[in-house]
Amino acid sequence: MSEISKLLELRKLLLDMEDSMGLQDLSTVERDIYYVANDHARSAGTVKTTTLQDHALLANVSRPTFFRALKSLQGKGYLEHCKDSVRGYYTVKTPAK
Repeated sequence: MSEISKLLELRKLLLDMEDSMGLQDLSTVERDIYYVANDHARSAGTVKTTTLQDHALLANVSRPTFFRALKSLQGKGYLEHCKDSVRGYYTVKTPAK
């Protein structure tokens, strides 16, 4: 099996998993933010905006695009602004499918 065929199989598997989790309607940037937020929130409970921005998956995302996607994720119920902090901290939610 060629390397590109292996990548294709992985990509199809990822798409199937995203679909089963209800993530298919998110943009690529929204999905990447949600992935990174989940990863960091697992250990810390919350995630900070700057932590998200510094991650390799989001390194090439412009600041305006990042904040539009962040706001969209809040509107869709994937992230929630922490009430205990001034700004920049979020908790990860699992929205109803």
